[in-house]
Amino acid sequence: MGKRINIAELEPAAYKALAGLESYLATTAINKTLKELIKIRASQVNGCAFCINMHTIDARKQGETEQRIYLLNAWREVDGLYTDEERAVLALTEEMTLIANGGVSEETYRNAKSFFDDNLLAQIMVAIITINGWNRMCVATHIQPAS
Repeated sequence: MGKRINIAELEPAAYKALAGLESYLATTAINKTLKELIKIRASQVNGCAFCINMHTIDARKQGETEQRIYLLNAWREVDGLYTDEERAVLALTEEMTLIANGGVSEETYRNAKSFFDDNLLAQIMVAIITINGWNRMCVATHIQPAS
């Protein structure tokens, strides 16, 4: 892979704006486990090596188990490892990440809504939107994980 532009250096105000969403998310009621599951799963779907690496490290630091991290891309196939609430968020994450495949289904939306009030659901959606922004920046510019 050839070297590509560095958006943070070339357009620091744009980078700062995206980082501002992260600052906002730090103030929300989304628990840390859900935040990391969102970040890892969206990054897996988007094929963002940099973000997968970063967020699996962060998840481990917060006490996430290796098993749950390893099986996250097959969460639908595993019974009892993820809570119903986590499964609702993972489904929402996938559908929002793959938005061009038909959007967010009513079933997925209603299921998520059954676990979260409107404000928390909005916060979760912003978390999904934010990681997708980071993923797209990192994948498009070939940002590599630290070795």
